[in-house]
Amino acid sequence: MTDYLPREIAPRLLRALHQLPVVVLSGLRQTGKSTLLQRDQSIASGRVYRTLDDFPTQSAARENPESLLEEAVILEEVQRCPELLLAIKKSVDTHRIAGHFMLSSSANLALLSRVSETLAGRTAYFTLHPMTRREIHAQTDKTPFLMEFIRTPALPEGTAQPVTEREVLMGGLPPVCLGPAEGAAEWFRGYVQTYVERDVRQLSQITDLVGFRTLTQLAALRTGQVAGVSALARDAKLNTATAGRYLDLLEASFLIRRLPPFLKNRSSRLIKSPKLYFTDSGLAAYLAGVDRLDPGNDDILRGSLYETYAAQNISGLLEAHLPEAQLSFWHEQGRHEVDFVIESGRKVIAIEVKAATRWGQGDLSGLSAFIQRTPACAAAVLAYNGREAVRLGGKLFAIPLGHLLA
Repeated sequence: MTDYLPREIAPRLLRALHQLPVVVLSGLRQTGKSTLLQRDQSIASGRVYRTLDDFPTQSAARENPESLLEEAVILEEVQRCPELLLAIKKSVDTHRIAGHFMLSSSANLALLSRVSETLAGRTAYFTLHPMTRREIHAQTDKTPFLMEFIRTPALPEGTAQPVTEREVLMGGLPPVCLGPAEGAAEWFRGYVQTYVERDVRQLSQITDLVGFRTLTQLAALRTGQVAGVSALARDAKLNTATAGRYLDLLEASFLIRRLPPFLKNRSSRLIKSPKLYFTDSGLAAYLAGVDRLDPGNDDILRGSLYETYAAQNISGLLEAHLPEAQLSFWHEQGRHEVDFVIESGRKVIAIEVKAATRWGQGDLSGLSAFIQRTPACAAAVLAYNGREAVRLGGKLFAIPLGHLLA
């Protein structure tokens, strides 16, 4: 791996540390939480670092939690000891000191009721997504194009560098995307084994490990699709309740995310089920058994994996630069769909992702329908994997994916 690369969310974390006593940074295992918290000096300076992955620290957290909380501290993997959070609450209620507790977790504490209730009103929550393309290429010194476009829709300057198949297959987990490609499959294999055998089992009891693994693989095969629980349960040979609980576990541990539908327009045939995305395109490709994305192969997952790669990048950019924005999708049953809808205040931006380097009029039908049905739509973008940006008239744009993620 290379030296530490700055993460775009760091300034937001620092501002929160100056305002609230508890700041929580969550995210998928190996997204770089530890590296950020230990090596970004604006965060690490003046704070003792401890991790509950360390057994003696975990024991101390259970037996004498106050001993870990006397100094300003960074506490990693706090989901391993929920009892510690009660001691943090007591400390905050006694001495409310801004930035005293910087916590991290590979479980979504906001989805764990016993935790969110303990920290209510005292905490700012952040998610560290897989590394964005900007972060991987160390190009975070300027405002992201997407943020400028949301503010004022306009064409980017120059030509774009297309997103390569290697980028999609490697994803954004630092040990893979910053390392050699030839070791990626072996790393992902060990990652999945560790994840299933350690993290998820600690969150909740898994009664059928084989069924859970099957459901996880099926979810990877359906990344970028509207996936109903009943269909997944049937294919995984699980009952619907168990499949639903396993999906909740996958989401609570950041392996997947479920994107809500956009329902604020005039269509009466809207799909209301969420859309399922794997958090990292590289992990999704590994679990789906995809190791090549050649355009000539016409692999049905090619488009879905490019869309997943776009989703993780857009999510990371919004989390760091426009946290109040809402990300969703739009789908009229049997008619039209749009991959992503970004709502920022009263402004709505629609984005359709296309893995190909060329596009035709048929690729614009969903965006055109969305514009017609959504008065608040300020712009609709066909994000294709070419080089040239074109304004197509009205609110329609064709913008290279390389520009959109820059």
